[in-house]
Amino acid sequence: MRLDKFLKVSRLIKRRTVANEACDNGRISVNGRVAKAGYEVKPGDKIEISMGSRAIAVEVLQVAETVRKDDADTMYRQI
Repeated sequence: MRLDKFLKVSRLIKRRTVANEACDNGRISVNGRVAKAGYEVKPGDKIEISMGSRAIAVEVLQVAETVRKDDADTMYRQI
């Protein structure tokens, strides 16, 4: 699954367009490297998001095309 779609489905970022822009601006890194929106996310990847003064680091546990809102936080673990 693409990185921008994963961020939207897991509800780490509300909209896919915002996730895409964050990737384009270098605010998202995967496994220590700045990642593009088309990066293929796999379980075990470590994603770091820096938006303004807020920074979040998560580890991908599972990748699913669709997830209910209540189950979205099961896709990742906060580090």
